[in-house]
Amino acid sequence: MLANRLDGITAMAKIISTLFISADGVAEIDPDWHFPYFDENMGRAVAEDYAAADVLLIGRETYDSFAGAWPGREAAGGDDAPMAKQLGDLRKVVVSRQPLEFTWRNSELLQGDLVSGAAALKADPAVRGVLIPGSLSVVQQLLAAGLVDELRLLVHPVAARKGRRLFDDGDAPYHLKVTRTEAFPTGVIRVIYVPTEPPAKVTYDDVKDQVGRE
Repeated sequence: MLANRLDGITAMAKIISTLFISADGVAEIDPDWHFPYFDENMGRAVAEDYAAADVLLIGRETYDSFAGAWPGREAAGGDDAPMAKQLGDLRKVVVSRQPLEFTWRNSELLQGDLVSGAAALKADPAVRGVLIPGSLSVVQQLLAAGLVDELRLLVHPVAARKGRRLFDDGDAPYHLKVTRTEAFPTGVIRVIYVPTEPPAKVTYDDVKDQVGRE
């Protein structure tokens, strides 16, 4: 497996979160508002996200959903069989407090608690990149721990109005920098964020001369 090494220095693997999300921040997708916006552009974006990693880090619910669908799709040999094979071939590390019996190939239980286990994957020189598809609770915990390197969001032009949101309540804001945006004909906007330092403190008095300017 390709090691992340450059000039003798070991590079840390990126932990990337990829999520379908509504305009009001709901990341618990509902097929009724998600699938009408899925097109070849979104399919390409998803493929790019999966190509960025050789390990999937997923929660128990996401694993059960994937394992209940993709192996059968691979066996059926339909249009989505190549994607199903790609997912099957990837190493899948599952976050669960309970021991599991895996039937999908290349699946294993995360060793240790989530934060230490994710940090170990990130530091493993044999790991090129770690992708977290869905798995909202996993993402929230790793955001709080400062271990998420990229948030790749596919923002749907719909206010879901119910469901779990990506950003939960907390004492401190997450400051993010946009590294890429892309608007699709469906109205979906792809946004890639990376964590960044908070801006300098600014008050109204500092910006009032900008108010009303054309």
